[in-house]
Amino acid sequence: MLRRTAQRKVKLPPCDFKPDKYTGPSKAAVAALRAKYVIPAHLTYYPTSGPLMVVQGHRQWIFDETGDRYLDMFGGVTTVSVGHSHPRITEAVNKQARLINHTTVLYLHPAVCEFSETFAKKLPKRPDGDDWVVNVVSSGSEANDYAMLMCRVATGNYHYATVRNGYHGFTEGSRGMITVPGWKHKVPPPPGLVRLACPHPYRGTMGTTDPAPYLADAADVFRSECPNAVAGVVVERIQGVGGTVPLIDGYNKGLADLVHANGGYYVSDEVQCGFGRLGTHYWGFEHAGVMPDIVTTAKSVANGWSVGVVAARRSIADKMKGVAYFNTFGGSAINSLVANETMKIIDEEGLQANSLKVGKVLKDGLKSLQSRYKEIGDVRGHGLLVGMEMVKKDGDKVPCADTALKIMEGLKAHKILVGKGGPAGNVVRLHPPLCITEADAAVTCEAVEAVLKTL
Repeated sequence: MLRRTAQRKVKLPPCDFKPDKYTGPSKAAVAALRAKYVIPAHLTYYPTSGPLMVVQGHRQWIFDETGDRYLDMFGGVTTVSVGHSHPRITEAVNKQARLINHTTVLYLHPAVCEFSETFAKKLPKRPDGDDWVVNVVSSGSEANDYAMLMCRVATGNYHYATVRNGYHGFTEGSRGMITVPGWKHKVPPPPGLVRLACPHPYRGTMGTTDPAPYLADAADVFRSECPNAVAGVVVERIQGVGGTVPLIDGYNKGLADLVHANGGYYVSDEVQCGFGRLGTHYWGFEHAGVMPDIVTTAKSVANGWSVGVVAARRSIADKMKGVAYFNTFGGSAINSLVANETMKIIDEEGLQANSLKVGKVLKDGLKSLQSRYKEIGDVRGHGLLVGMEMVKKDGDKVPCADTALKIMEGLKAHKILVGKGGPAGNVVRLHPPLCITEADAAVTCEAVEAVLKTL
């Protein structure tokens, strides 16, 4: 089946970049080293054709050890925003590396302060006049963990809410927020966490269009499990790992109002939704019509460098005084410099507008395929955060992870890389670098159809 697909490869858009000749260890040698020394919990994609070895990248393209070029439609798990190895970032890293690689927030350094200013100014002004202040950390997991602590300390309440089907990281605190099978061990989560029904627009258990029953259920959870005293809630506008799920319109805003009424704070997880990826808005919470109390993010903020962010109202952050918070790598000079440069590039290269334009081509193309192929149960998302849910052809929305895997393998044969997600592992995730073109989107849809024809 895969051989038939490979014989009719789509033609990728041209690229004039020539990768360096790879001279490192062979793919087999790297695989052997990984098998012997790397924790086996790490998975690799492509169980049928074998894992891909990536050695170089340029914009939306990545190259394997043989020099073969692939269109990256997954962006390093929704992480590469401005493109692989962007020259401005490379230049900034080289310049800073000649001066000093590492400093901590125990000392003054302009990079972390300048980045914090850039980030804070990108957040909307609050109607209550409260300022935004920024804590730079090392990952989205840490950002979400610390945001939960801030909510508990600042409110004096303990119970913290998440929405089922969500994923917010893998530190000890944030792993308790995970409700996606395949990411949960048979180990009790930390106490004090409550999980709300997911207002899923395709698989919602209480409907797929109206947020009211989900908000009523959340109110009942707060009443019965949290004695109407909630520390906060963390929620995405579009659940990424959960299968690119845009929560039913109106739910995020209603949940924010409900949490505030119960004494808590609304935390917007922007790890996958932020930085213009949704096209119409820079932040997912803006798309949802919400003014959050705390914003957490990582991934695209530094184009793949290890940077996470917790931005909070100053009145909340002030309540954390008296007990120091320290992160060895958070706020280091070189990481902060990369993050600052990345945010500037997103604006200066018009990547939010590009996400809107190219995302429409991508989503419209997949929607057209959905109308003709029953294997596609749903196409959803906004901008360049798009998911395609694969189902069995009986019309009953039965998840089909096998079809999703065949789509991934088939697209790899066409030199196009995508991801997967969802509780059943049946959602093909298309979360590419924000610099992809309309031609890239069109050829991706062409390749998806070529694979579907072989199933």
